[in-house]
Amino acid sequence: MFKLTSLNLNGIRSAATKGVEAWIAATQPDCICVQEIKAQAPDMAGRFETLAGLTGHFQFAEKKGYSGVGIYTRHEPSDVVIGLGASEFDAEGRYVELRFDTPSQKRSIISSYFPSGSSGEDRQQAKFRFLALMHPHLMALKSQRDFILCGDINIAHKEADLKNWKGNLKNSGFLPEERAWMTQLLSDNAAVGGLVDVYRRLQPDTTDACYTWWSNRGQAYAKNVGWRLDYHLATPALAATARSEAIYKGEKFSDHAPITIEYDLSL
Repeated sequence: MFKLTSLNLNGIRSAATKGVEAWIAATQPDCICVQEIKAQAPDMAGRFETLAGLTGHFQFAEKKGYSGVGIYTRHEPSDVVIGLGASEFDAEGRYVELRFDTPSQKRSIISSYFPSGSSGEDRQQAKFRFLALMHPHLMALKSQRDFILCGDINIAHKEADLKNWKGNLKNSGFLPEERAWMTQLLSDNAAVGGLVDVYRRLQPDTTDACYTWWSNRGQAYAKNVGWRLDYHLATPALAATARSEAIYKGEKFSDHAPITIEYDLSL
């Protein structure tokens, strides 16, 4: 079995003070995809280059204390792809892909942090530009290899994916255009979509139990007024191997909860 976790850390140094490394050591994922590292290479050196015995590969944001993604793995990749090749978003540290290729198969694990548009219209427009870039990128990648993308997508796809959906119809993260982007990506039409929301494949009907992010306002966490923003998005062949899922809420490492899915595969 291959255990794969995704977690928005909301700062790796902050999460470390809250026990995330001990939790990783106890749960022993094969890979953990992390987002919002909020650190640069000098901050990581000697302390966070490895975590609980896993080796890290990163893309950092140019802006200090901002964004950044990584993948910690116990398996040696055959190749590491840093960034999307788009300067606007590569400067923000939003994409790392590890490739595990053999003569008979090509597979990738991706960690990505999609922009949030909640801080204003300029960031919402940046989010739309990112979505417009990411869709053809994923379609091209799907034509070449199987992959699992883990990340904070910053979109709640359907009404079941957030508590107060009626009150958020005009808010970033639940806008019609964002949800339509997800619907297309997850459509059965392989030409324009064909990816699988792995959690929903395993748990098609959960509502309150599916949330992975809670606002820091108004006791949202205590009241479970949450959103499902963190996903495993996979090509069909890999999605079909998913066997179990878990959203861990026993400890609070950040404003997101880690989501772990076990796949019946080996890299």
